[in-house]
Amino acid sequence: MAMTGYKYQAQELMRDYLLADPVVPYTSVLIGIVLCKMAYDLTRLLSSFYFKGYSSLTKIQRVEWNNRGMSSAHAIFITAISLYLVVSTDLFSDCLKGPITFRNSVISTSALGVSVGYFIADLAMIFWLYPSLGGMEYVVHHTLSLVAIAYTMLSGEGQVYTYMILISETTTPEINLRWFLDTAGLKKSSAYLVNGILMFVAWLVVRILLFMYIFYHIYLHYSQVVQMHAFGYYLTFIVPSALFVMNTMWFMKILRGVKKTLGKWS
Repeated sequence: MAMTGYKYQAQELMRDYLLADPVVPYTSVLIGIVLCKMAYDLTRLLSSFYFKGYSSLTKIQRVEWNNRGMSSAHAIFITAISLYLVVSTDLFSDCLKGPITFRNSVISTSALGVSVGYFIADLAMIFWLYPSLGGMEYVVHHTLSLVAIAYTMLSGEGQVYTYMILISETTTPEINLRWFLDTAGLKKSSAYLVNGILMFVAWLVVRILLFMYIFYHIYLHYSQVVQMHAFGYYLTFIVPSALFVMNTMWFMKILRGVKKTLGKWS
């Protein structure tokens, strides 16, 4: 317990003196944008070497291919960080004193900055090539995510709920793999079927059941949520609710797709 106390004292000092300088979050945002460019270029490079059909794709297909590689890299990174902070550390544990809604650390704030950089880069590509990379539902989803993550990064409020929601990025690699397999002409392969089942299960767990738990967690900690600034308070309710509605709509589409695929295989 003594070591834990010293650790959080050190984190408070880092937050008060290091994160008080806006250079830190803004630098992490720039790093996130640079990393997105690197992931995009790396996807293009590896695909041109290891996927023979890459050169035969249309220009917009190659752009979307590379974009999905970038989004998968971000999803793996932010999911790992989210699980680490929410599950493996006691940063957001009820065992510690003080409101859970005001807890943050250097790692948690910096990682959110990287995620903000990703959403800026991806949203810019969606607008630039609209609607080739996604329609209005993607614009709404990314805008809500960007505003919420940027606020929690800059204010330090509500990071616990931001990271809970970001665990839902677990489904992104499966979604992108499904598109890769389809584009590569492997829609009738067993890999496509297995990926579809995994995507269905993952979506149910992290985008439906997890969100229900988030609402329950907010209810249990409402006395702490209400202490947040007005903007953060409303974001805590509006963003998860809007995302949950979209998740449910997409889940119904996934469910219909799984039923259709299983019907063909049977």
